Amino acid sequence: MSRPRVSILIPTLNAERDLERLLPALAEQELEGGLEVRVIDSDSTDATRQILRGAGIPVTRIERSAFRHGETRNRLAREAEGEFCLFLSQDATPAGPGFVTALLAPFADERVAGATARVLPNPSDDPLTARTVLAAPEADERSVVRAIDSPAAFAEMDASERLRHLRFNNVASCIRADILREIPFPDLPFGEDSAWAARALTAGWKVAFVAEAVVHHAHEYGPAEAFERYRVDAAFHRRTHDHRVRPSLGSVVRGLLYEVREDYRFIRRHDASLLHLWRSPSLRGGQVLGQYFGSRGWRRGGKDAGSEPATRRFT
Repeated sequence: MSRPRVSILIPTLNAERDLERLLPALAEQELEGGLEVRVIDSDSTDATRQILRGAGIPVTRIERSAFRHGETRNRLAREAEGEFCLFLSQDATPAGPGFVTALLAPFADERVAGATARVLPNPSDDPLTARTVLAAPEADERSVVRAIDSPAAFAEMDASERLRHLRFNNVASCIRADILREIPFPDLPFGEDSAWAARALTAGWKVAFVAEAVVHHAHEYGPAEAFERYRVDAAFHRRTHDHRVRPSLGSVVRGLLYEVREDYRFIRRHDASLLHLWRSPSLRGGQVLGQYFGSRGWRRGGKDAGSEPATRRFT
């Protein structure tokens, strides 16, 4: 049997409902050279493994406590047979049969090591969830290929410019398998995807954002979930890039007012019910407070994993 061109690699945990959308989307992909699908499952308690094996997809089971964002994906890559490793979150649904082909397009340039897809909300998402997704850089409608002149030039960039270069998201990403063996994902509790991009860029490779390759993906957060999600993200930016997302209580107030106002404008622009707006103050309050506490170094349980600066973490 010839080697497949692409290995689609998915970590799962209780993915039974997500697979109802994901598996049909994968089955319709049209790709010259063929593809395989492989899964590592973190000891799901629903029918995830049975559904996958019924579809003929190899599944490796691991203990839930053994899951690590970087290392679990590295293990999937070691088991893969494809020329390219395409990583998907279990709740990311490719839009249309040309998704994989579109994501591979930048690799015509031999210096491109990895590419990441555009992320849009699901059609059924509520307005606040949809706006959260559409406000993120991953929803940009413009494709771009990024490179740096040298590691020294990268280190000299200000935080905002460095973050633009590191826009890489394992919700839907693709990396050359041979490069991933040389530059694996770092074993970090968060941000392994952008950390990998930094390693690739400083090694002289390019990374691409492909707006033509779209996945639908969103999380409907409550206030407590939003607080923790944005706290972890802000803590990552503080440790890694010395960038404070919300440096002061004043920025919290301004951020809350901005987010609630933008929720209102989004709801009105899309003719949605204003009843959705009742959730905005608590949701956005959790979001901006999480950013503030993450920026201040507050850590749950006294543990804030990782303290190395960017120049050490990424090389």
